Amino acid sequence: MKRQIISKFIEKHFLHFNAATLVDAAKAYKKHINSGGKMMITLAGAMSTAELGISLAEMIRKDKVHIISCTGANLEEDIMNLVAHKHYKRVPNYRYLTPEMEKELFNQHYNRVTDTCIPEEEAFRRLERHLLKVWERAQKMGQRYFPHEFVYQIVNSGELKRYYQIDPKNSWVVAAAEKNLPMVVPGWEDSTTGNIFAALCINKTLEPSIVKSGIEYMMWLANWYRANSKGKGVGFFQIGGGIAGDFPICVVPMLNMDLKLNVPFWAYFCQISDSTTSYGSYSGAVPNEKITWGKLDVKTPKFIIESDATIVAPLIFAYVLGW
Repeated sequence: MKRQIISKFIEKHFLHFNAATLVDAAKAYKKHINSGGKMMITLAGAMSTAELGISLAEMIRKDKVHIISCTGANLEEDIMNLVAHKHYKRVPNYRYLTPEMEKELFNQHYNRVTDTCIPEEEAFRRLERHLLKVWERAQKMGQRYFPHEFVYQIVNSGELKRYYQIDPKNSWVVAAAEKNLPMVVPGWEDSTTGNIFAALCINKTLEPSIVKSGIEYMMWLANWYRANSKGKGVGFFQIGGGIAGDFPICVVPMLNMDLKLNVPFWAYFCQISDSTTSYGSYSGAVPNEKITWGKLDVKTPKFIIESDATIVAPLIFAYVLGW
């Protein structure tokens, strides 16, 4: 029997304000899952580079998440961390870098994400070489796949294992690939691997059609939601804002308003965000606004935690996992 040290600490000390909302959201998440509901997690921001996989991978293995929506950056950066972690460079004084110091990092082939620099050759180019193989194979065979399915192929092939520089149990993409977890990656072309793919299409090495589009992701998600929203329904756990959250949450009003299919609203909603509720920000919109768009219902459990997702998300996952 686990001692549930983290859970007990949270319940004792997180009593007010954002801390109390964290506890309420975690309890409601756990209740939804334990009652037979399903949960989508959406990942925006640099969550993979922040090594969220340490806790998210276990959530996937323990069936606490049933589908993921993520940016292309989060999809690729989890694998980059897996195969190039020892070559990463941490810059704890990143707030004080001058433009000249930033240019020096660029000259050293480092791409900075806040305090962490990703090495181009060991991360980006290593992943590119293996993706190129599966892209070319798909083109030769006349096959088409979603972006995440190509990543699943290289992970499950075992070709990357010789490069692993962290324990693969801490990679959420490895956990997802092993379970063939449902996933949508809206706006994939905005990622580095998406840019690489576009370049290969421009120079005629590849055809754009081998990668399925965002519209096809939405069509697939519509079918998945219809099949999984019965009973206790599907919850929506949003980390950050942006397209990773905005894209999938719209599947409900699309099904109801455009297709007239009368599907249930999202059954739970929680967002971890530091976006200000002003200036027309979608990322900073309070949950009640989503009622007017046909995404949530009046009785949907709704939470917004205004804090740093790199701190909050692992704590909620720990609580859901019973740590």
